Amino acid sequence: MTIRRTLLAGAGLGALALCAAPTLAKAPVHHKKAPSASANSALLEQVKALQEQIADLSARLNVQEAAQRETVANVNNAQVAASSAATQAAQAQTAASAAQVAASDASKAATKAVPAAVKTELATFSKGKWWDSTTVSGRMYFNFSNVDTKVNGVKPVGTGSNNGTGFNIKRFYLGVDHTFSPIFAANVTMDVSNVVGQTNSQNFTSTGTPAGTNLPGLVGKGFYIKKAYLQAKLDPAFIVRLGAADLPWVPYVEGQYGYRHIENTIADRTSFATSADWGIHVLGDLAGGLISYQVSVVDGGGYRNVKVSNSVDVEGRVSLNYKGFYAAVGGYSGKLGNDTEGAVTPNTASREDALVGYKNKLFNVGLEYFHAKDYKNVTTVAEDKADGISAFGNVNFNKTWSVFGRYDWIKPTKITNDNTKDGYYNVGIQWEPVKIVDLALVYKHERVQDGTFGTQNGTIGGANPAGSLVGGRGTYDEFGLFGQIRF
Repeated sequence: MTIRRTLLAGAGLGALALCAAPTLAKAPVHHKKAPSASANSALLEQVKALQEQIADLSARLNVQEAAQRETVANVNNAQVAASSAATQAAQAQTAASAAQVAASDASKAATKAVPAAVKTELATFSKGKWWDSTTVSGRMYFNFSNVDTKVNGVKPVGTGSNNGTGFNIKRFYLGVDHTFSPIFAANVTMDVSNVVGQTNSQNFTSTGTPAGTNLPGLVGKGFYIKKAYLQAKLDPAFIVRLGAADLPWVPYVEGQYGYRHIENTIADRTSFATSADWGIHVLGDLAGGLISYQVSVVDGGGYRNVKVSNSVDVEGRVSLNYKGFYAAVGGYSGKLGNDTEGAVTPNTASREDALVGYKNKLFNVGLEYFHAKDYKNVTTVAEDKADGISAFGNVNFNKTWSVFGRYDWIKPTKITNDNTKDGYYNVGIQWEPVKIVDLALVYKHERVQDGTFGTQNGTIGGANPAGSLVGGRGTYDEFGLFGQIRF
């Protein structure tokens, strides 16, 4: 604005000078004479031209001033934008710092989220030599007894006779447990037992006559891997085992029964269940041990018969333990390892289980029931069913002496031969001289009516003298010293 005023003032003074110049140049010093009309006209033309120049200059100055104002405004806007960008950058840096703090807090929260049981184990676990985390255990079932079997009241003779007296080791287990960390562990358990004739493996083919005949060369002691698994204890309520491990039902019932060294539980004794198999096992305790569960997805052939098949079997259990009362339900479904490539398996084996009982320091009573369908008819067109019930109990006189008894009743072939029945019982008295030894004086009796039936004590029963199963019977009696050693 100052420049503009100066220029306009200069232009005005110039115009005045132009107007006065002709008069001053022509007027004599000593004479006074009015200017002529032509001189005035020329002067007016000059003034007009000068006014036009001033107007043009004023217009130019207006344009320059507008451009200057726009430039100043742009500079101011740029300064404001730069200030805003700096503010945003500061805000972004603050947000990044807050994100780092949040990530650190999340990491701390994740660390705190480790299950309490695992965290406790991590705090108490100390590293040491490998043998500090390895334990070796063993268990042996043995008996010295007399066996008396009869068919229709007559003792059999020849190779089919099991009569006589002798010492027998029915089972010997040797186990190794190793703990790698508070979460990971492993177990390997070897099983030594009697082998009579052909093994249970369905992959085995006899060359005898006829095909499938038991081979005498196989009689003796068999060495098996019963358990071999890797365990991940992610939480007491979620434990995973990979490999050969205990199945959900039989080992649980054995724990409640307490006299496995005398006899297998009912479903295991009659081959409607087994105690271990190869597969994936998930188990755990809930509500502080009030409820326990296990689900196993397995090959189905048992721990002695590893199979590769087109399908897998499933066994499960849910159990309750409350102030001495115990109860459980379970089930099984599958092809029992028979669903191999090219095999025909018309039926699917299934079993439903139930157990209820009560125990305290003085006594224990329990009742087990199972119902099986096609458990021994997977590869046949014919179907069959079986029902079994077992009642057991014991009374503890003191810490070292107890009496016990058990009764089993089974209908093994309800469809193919509904007349066949199996009844079994045992009674005895047990002494525990030291914590790792149990010695029992036991009497066992089993009777199969109207047919034959295979159990852990052999095949019992037979046809009547006329050749019909109806009316035929078989008995098994055993008396002797039974016991177990465990470490």
